[in-house]
Amino acid sequence: MSISLSQFITENEFESALLSAMQTEGFVTAMAAAPHMIDPSEWLAFMWGGEEESPFTSHEQLEQYANIIVAMWNEKRGALLSNEWQWPEACSLSESEIVNEETREYCEGMLQGWTLTRDDWETLMPEDSPENALLGGVLLSISLLFDPESALAVMETQGAADLAQFEEIFNGMPVMLCGLTMRAQQLAEQQ
Repeated sequence: MSISLSQFITENEFESALLSAMQTEGFVTAMAAAPHMIDPSEWLAFMWGGEEESPFTSHEQLEQYANIIVAMWNEKRGALLSNEWQWPEACSLSESEIVNEETREYCEGMLQGWTLTRDDWETLMPEDSPENALLGGVLLSISLLFDPESALAVMETQGAADLAQFEEIFNGMPVMLCGLTMRAQQLAEQQ
């Protein structure tokens, strides 16, 4: 029987020891979108804050957690490369807060994951390449959805504040992220 990441975190009381389920899902999505596969053993520790010692009390717990993460990576990678990735069901827009907390956490995890793969992205899609605009657009969109209030304040100073723009960004993210992942895969194969 397999359990979900949320169940695993709750049943083992790891709420304060691991990234939340949404942050983890975002992080794993960023790792799955990366142009070059990075072995999960190299980044799994980021799920518990990068500490050398994991919060797990047994090898079985660590193995169960790692299996959940690897299965999630496989699912995300497949969805991204087949142009089928979608926001998790829990992620949505919010009339009162622009995006809900789950969306913020997901985007936070994605941004954390991007930092680990940044060199690969910059090598594959350097600043003067046509693909760099796609990469920049995806990163900007994730950043805007992670902190929409700050983004809205900046947009207001430039006379462009419109909540509909956040809806466009949110709704456009699946196409942009899948497109970026597929293009990165093509470029990586050409190297």
